[in-house]
Amino acid sequence: MRRWRMPLLSSWLLLAVVAGASAREGMSLEQIATARAVTSVAISPDGGETAYVLSVPRRPGVDDDGPAWSELHVVDRAGDSRGFVTGKVSVASPEWMPDGRHIAFLSKREGDDHRALYRIPLRGGEATRIASLGSAISSFSLSPDGRQAALLAGAPEDEALKKRRKQGFTQKVHEEDWRPVQLWIADLDDQEAEPRLVEVEGSVQKALWSPAGDRLALVVAPRQLTDDTYVAARVRIVGTDGRELGRVDNPGKLGDLAWSPDGAHLAVISAEDENDPREGRLTVVGSAGGAQRDLLPGLEGHVWSVGWRDASRLLFVSHEGVQTRLGEIGVDGGGARTVLAAEGPVWYGMSVARNGAVALLGNAPEHPNEVFHLAADAAQPRRLTDSNPWLSGVRFARQEVVRYRARDGLELEGVLVHPLERRGSARVPLILVVHGGPESHYANGWMNSYAQPAQYAAGRGFAMFFPNYRASTGRGVAFSKLDHGRPGMEEFDDLVDGVDHLVEIGLVDRDKVGITGGSYGGYASAWGATYYSERFAASVMFVGISDQASLVTTGDIPQEQYLVHMQTWPWESPELYRQASPITHAQKSRTPTLILHGEADPRVPPMQSYMMYRYLKLAGQAPVRLVLYPGEGHGNARAASRWDYALRLMRWMEHYLQGPGGEPPEYEIDYRLPEAEKAS
Repeated sequence: MRRWRMPLLSSWLLLAVVAGASAREGMSLEQIATARAVTSVAISPDGGETAYVLSVPRRPGVDDDGPAWSELHVVDRAGDSRGFVTGKVSVASPEWMPDGRHIAFLSKREGDDHRALYRIPLRGGEATRIASLGSAISSFSLSPDGRQAALLAGAPEDEALKKRRKQGFTQKVHEEDWRPVQLWIADLDDQEAEPRLVEVEGSVQKALWSPAGDRLALVVAPRQLTDDTYVAARVRIVGTDGRELGRVDNPGKLGDLAWSPDGAHLAVISAEDENDPREGRLTVVGSAGGAQRDLLPGLEGHVWSVGWRDASRLLFVSHEGVQTRLGEIGVDGGGARTVLAAEGPVWYGMSVARNGAVALLGNAPEHPNEVFHLAADAAQPRRLTDSNPWLSGVRFARQEVVRYRARDGLELEGVLVHPLERRGSARVPLILVVHGGPESHYANGWMNSYAQPAQYAAGRGFAMFFPNYRASTGRGVAFSKLDHGRPGMEEFDDLVDGVDHLVEIGLVDRDKVGITGGSYGGYASAWGATYYSERFAASVMFVGISDQASLVTTGDIPQEQYLVHMQTWPWESPELYRQASPITHAQKSRTPTLILHGEADPRVPPMQSYMMYRYLKLAGQAPVRLVLYPGEGHGNARAASRWDYALRLMRWMEHYLQGPGGEPPEYEIDYRLPEAEKAS
């Protein structure tokens, strides 16, 4: 026993040192990189316990590289949480068996060739595999009696094709050699029986078994191509034999589906029309589909999640501005009321029990997503999990909602994280962080990630501003369409107007403003480095757009771009496309620009960053650097790639907004973690 006391004592001392440093200096990049977060919740049928998936990031430079691990935990109403499947595991999609005594989930475990369906008992015992296919199961839905499961998986690769690939014939035929996602029915009582293929025309994206037991709601895309899954997927109602019983000809993008407890109605979160940039209308149809009825017409927000309180009342989470609201409404559109006002935690998901209790997934400025519980008769939710107890020792910078007017009078808002410390009324450097989409928005919750380390930047003396420019979500369909056919125009003027507001109130130094963002935010960063170069002293562009015409013709969502963004093609409006491309304005650039991109990005191909780099390099007016991440797609998933990105982002901003400027910092990075962080 004596041998173990000293290491244990040393660990406590190190933790105390780290906590003390955090209290004085705010969050470190290491803490942001390794912060845990709940990613999904599923409440038990009786509402007494909630299964949840906990994302556990790998420690960069310490653990083997890869994406975060995902563990299965269960927490009861008293907040007692137990780990069920933990460690170096990847668990997904927990769903309670109807008996409430077992939890089903997806995972690829030792001995599995592909991801399979597992079941684990609630009161003790090992997980057992209950269904598998010849390819990875992507999602599942249990029948009401728990004796069958609807499984979705990509069509297995043909054996002859496998053989040819081993011989070196690895060619790909673009947009033609796709394989559909198929629907299978597995008999969970008979483990020896092979799952039955249900023939469905198209590629199935989602399956949801009706509580009546006789049908499934499917989301089906014509092809397993990203563009089709975005804008061409439609709801189909089929029997368990695949026979079509009805359909919903939704006009565009789709979100959550939820059957009423009696199976008489299906709730569908849908786009309003084919030009609606994002699903967000709460609609209902009958058990055989048919015409959608919008229960919240004119809602100046976007519905994110839906569930049923009982057979006649729905619960929904609506994102409204920078907050979220939990609401309730009757299936006939009457009796609308607010259950939880648009304040406090930001809700990103929910699960409803048979007795009306609700498990909520939510975050706040002081913590990432956690599990909350709202009893059927309660006025306020109760937080059940604390996945990062060390956060209680962190000193947080002030975070607030800022409202301002654009130059044309449109009222806008965003989230501002102040510097942790400010010398009197001295002006401070600003990092402007632009969200992607643009059909997305920032909410007043946890603002920290590898690409936007707000609390770390605050500790280093920066302010960070997250504006919801026109075309953002959270303010209704009309607001989200304000940029249609006008990319890079008023929407990016809104960004500069937000900076001007922060300058006018005396917070920001106008000459020390940087801009960053990914995807459409990367486009904005490229715009800030070229068209608006005189306004930005540094730019960090991530998986961003530099040339609109080539993006449409080389990316994987041309129809989506046409329908919900441009509404014209390059050959119809060549001058619009040219003027909306940052490379057109490269000669104006005097902004040091760091460009980063995943080499395997299909959404915004890395060619966009190559072009931006070369145009700026040839212009020769300011430093430019291009960093590529092999194997990464539209955003970094692996711990090492994320760590590299965070270090480069902050070093670039510190060098040009706080440091000497001039020539860029060395391209090599010191990846070592501080010793105290390693030990903790």
